[in-house]
Amino acid sequence: MSPLATSPSRIRAPHRAHRPAPARPLTPQKNTPVAFSALERSATPVAAAKAIEMYSTDYYLACAVGGVFACGLTHMAVTPLDVVKCNMQANPAEYPTIMGGFGKVVSNQGVTGLFRGWVPTLLGYSAQGACKFGFYEYFKKKYADMAGPEAAAKYQSVIFLAGSASAEFIADVALAPFEAVKVAVQTRPGFAKGLSDGYPKFVAENGTGGLFKGLGALWGRQIPYTMMKFGAFENTVAMLYSTVIPKPKSECSKTEQLGVSFLAGYIAGVLCALVSQPADNLVSKLNADKTATAGSVIKEMGVVNLFLRGLPLRVAMVGTLTGLQWGIYDAFKVAVGLPTSGGGAPAPKKD
Repeated sequence: MSPLATSPSRIRAPHRAHRPAPARPLTPQKNTPVAFSALERSATPVAAAKAIEMYSTDYYLACAVGGVFACGLTHMAVTPLDVVKCNMQANPAEYPTIMGGFGKVVSNQGVTGLFRGWVPTLLGYSAQGACKFGFYEYFKKKYADMAGPEAAAKYQSVIFLAGSASAEFIADVALAPFEAVKVAVQTRPGFAKGLSDGYPKFVAENGTGGLFKGLGALWGRQIPYTMMKFGAFENTVAMLYSTVIPKPKSECSKTEQLGVSFLAGYIAGVLCALVSQPADNLVSKLNADKTATAGSVIKEMGVVNLFLRGLPLRVAMVGTLTGLQWGIYDAFKVAVGLPTSGGGAPAPKKD
């Protein structure tokens, strides 16, 4: 018998793996979202829960927090420049030049004098930044919805200007008391060391209403400034992506987009300084001299000085400041999962 031969009784049937019955297709339960894209399938419920919906209450709150960081931190950082600028405007005979102004402050008050008023600056511009950016996003969307799709697309710049003016009107009410104390601390020698002793002294001398004495001039300075800041920024971003950047915004990395935000913000900041300089001189003089009025300041300074006094320093300060603000604001938005700013009005909601 061949060694390869095997008795039929010893032949075993090949083992067959157990095949379970086909599973029934699962039917999604009620209120259970169905993921269709690869991104959705890979997302965890926790990540999805943290997503901020555009133009929701959480979105506007996030924008307000971004505004706190953008405005509060940057204004505090340039306090030395602000101290010199305000003294050049309020006391031009003693502070005729920028470099001389720095030397005069250090000579009279020491290096710490350059940082006088940093607390009201931080708190005031943090409050202003929250209102400025948060309400701008709200009003921009609100006005786009009111205008409708065609008008919103055609009159984007009008929506930018109207939204920013509305937001700044509110923001300046929050800023005014801090600005009044800040200018008094920075320009009146011996008045106070900061907010804690300056605020009660200011109220004792001028009453609570005195905190808002410069509000009209503040609106005159800040509303045109903010209209230019947001309107020029939005349009500059669109221009940079259409004519300078060699690829669409959607193809740019977040780092590249933040670079565009800073550049557009700097350009907008220079324009802001030019249109708001006369009112900035008024604010400084009114808060430095409790007997001054807008008419008396204009008569004393003259129209030319109203536009030009302190302008070079303010252009350098505001240009850098505004560029940094947009960079910080958009960096915060990216960090919380939101897109960078600029390039067009929001799409109106469909009826």
